[in-house]
This record gives sequence, structure tokens and C-alpha cells, in this order.
Amino acid sequence: MEVKTLNNSDLIKNPVIGQMSLSNHEQILFCNDNATGLKAIIAIHNTVLGPSLGGTRMWNYNNEMEALTDVLRLSRGMTYKSSVAGLNLGGGKAVIIGDPKKIKNEALLRRFGKFVDSLGGKYITAEDVAMTSRDMEIIKMETDYVSGLPENMGGSGNPSPVTAYGVYVSMKASAKEVWGNDSLSGKKVLVQGIGHVGEVLVDHLTKEGAKVYIHDISEERLKLAAAKYKAEVVTEDKMFDLDIDIYAPCALGATVNDETLGKLKCKIICGAANNQLADEKHHGEVVGKQGILYAPDYVVNAGGIINVYYELEGYNRERAMTHAEKIYDTTFNLFQLAKKEGIPTYMAANRLGEERIAAIARINAVL
Repeated sequence: MEVKTLNNSDLIKNPVIGQMSLSNHEQILFCNDNATGLKAIIAIHNTVLGPSLGGTRMWNYNNEMEALTDVLRLSRGMTYKSSVAGLNLGGGKAVIIGDPKKIKNEALLRRFGKFVDSLGGKYITAEDVAMTSRDMEIIKMETDYVSGLPENMGGSGNPSPVTAYGVYVSMKASAKEVWGNDSLSGKKVLVQGIGHVGEVLVDHLTKEGAKVYIHDISEERLKLAAAKYKAEVVTEDKMFDLDIDIYAPCALGATVNDETLGKLKCKIICGAANNQLADEKHHGEVVGKQGILYAPDYVVNAGGIINVYYELEGYNRERAMTHAEKIYDTTFNLFQLAKKEGIPTYMAANRLGEERIAAIARINAVL
């Protein structure tokens, strides 16, 4: 898990392997198929704890380097996420480059499935942004290394309720750290992103009596959620001006950056989005200096990977929810570690993940 230091000339000479070296990735598979138009990247970060598992994201990236950077960050996050959650899984991720509304079809997905299968189980895929359980059904026509299948196929179905529950209990643990008790009643919470996970989170918060503000790029989703949960809609240009207690990013990453940190008025950042910190080291330190408690995203949103993990063993929703409930203790304990060691919370979470991987690696070496 050693993170190497490369200078700019190294990265210019070796832009791909150089980036892999920075975070110690094991393997990258570049996938191309002219017949279907498939262009994809599968990144395997670490397999010490088990096969790498992580969803496939379909996104219309501006260029291939942007896609590569995203898949490397996401796959690394999956390694830490599974480790801290206590799962016997490594970290991997895949991205398919292109507009899903224009190019996603059966042939493309099945061709992608063949690439997944070629890795022989080293990578297991699942759904992510712009991918569905139905897409996983199609991919499974070509490989058994797929999870997140519909319930009628023996799968776990939609992971969003388990993911959202994990975010909710992590938010309660964060509240306990900041205010001395874990009640969210009366707390003002901004939920950015009202997709499957964000909406379920809003439901939990509303039922506990929180004052919920919502923002999303979809006007239709905002309208429906506002009517259903009596949440207050805020526009993009106003949301970071709100006087709130908790910011819950539940859309794409990097919303915690120089610009937003200059505006954010909250005590806690705790949400479902991946890679919330635009720069992990820099912004992970800045949030603490501003008096904001950051709940590391891959700890908070581990409910999804927990859900599909139990699918691999023969799915049981009760077991998945019970495991997801442990995210409360994991979150609270890492806050205590951060205070004890005098380190940012992101670093405390990383340390927990790295220590478990190192311990299991030593066991494997002995065997």
C-alpha cells in the first residue's frame, strides 16, 4: 500500500504507469471494440484481501486521461472501503466512456462482459452511475463475475436502501461526535443529489425531524422529492450560502474544494458521493482547520459494497443491513483515532484500511 512520489518528468514520460505507481495499482485493462463502440477501462488496485469488486460507471468523459484519473481514484477508494468495512474484498472499478443515452445497448454491454470475464475473477463488477440491475443481467450473459443482480435472479437488487442507511447512521455518529448526542432532530441538512441513495437518505432524515434542503440537476426529481418529503429546494448558486449543520454530498465527487470551502457554513460533511475531497490531502486538512468534521466518504457509503458482498455468499437483506449498521461504530471510532493521533479524519480512515491489509498480507506470506 506504499504511495510513491514521482516528479513531473516521470509522469510525462510514463503518464499511465506513472499514475498507477502513485497509488500502487496492480493492473489496468484498457478495453476497445470497434464493432460495438465500446471504450472502457478496468482498474484493479489491490487484491490482498480478496478479488477486487467495484461498480462500472458509464460517463461521457471529456477525454481518456480524465476517465483514467477517475477510475484510478475510484478503484483505490474501493480497496479502502472494503478493508475498513471488514470485507474480504479488494478494490477495483470500471468506467465505460460515452453517453449512455446514445451508445448503451446489449451488444456493448455483452462485449464489456467478455473483457470482465477475461480477468478470471480478479475483478467482479456491479452497477454504478448510469448503470442498472438490468445492465448487470446483460453483462452476466458473458461472465459470472458480476454482482448487483435483480432479486428474481437471486441477487441483491437495488443497493441504494442499504447505502443510504449506512450514510444515515454515519451521520448520526458524526452528530454524536460534534454535539454529544446522535439525534438529528432539528438539524439543518443539505442533501446534494436526489438520486436513489439521496432520496432514501432524505426519507430517513425527514422521519427523524431534520430540516432538509435539497438540490439536484434534475428539476423533475427535485419537484417530486420536495412534494413527498416537504423538503426545501435550493438552487446551485445559493446552496453553499445556506447556514446549515450538515452538508451531505450525494452526487458526483470533488464538491469539497477551494471554492466551496470558502462558503460552506456547516459543522459536518457526511454524504454518499465518492471522492468528495477534490484533493484528499489538502482539503482533508483544510476542513479540520475550518472546524468542520469530515466523515470519510468511503467509510460512510460502504453500504453498497456490503450489500453486494452478501450477494456473493447467498443474499440475505437482514445480514446486509446488520453489517451496514456497524458503520456507525466504525465512523465514531475513526474520529477517536484521529483525535488521539492528532491527524485528519481522512488519514485516520486510511490508516485503519492499510493496517488491516498489511496484517492479512503478513498472514498470506506465512502461508
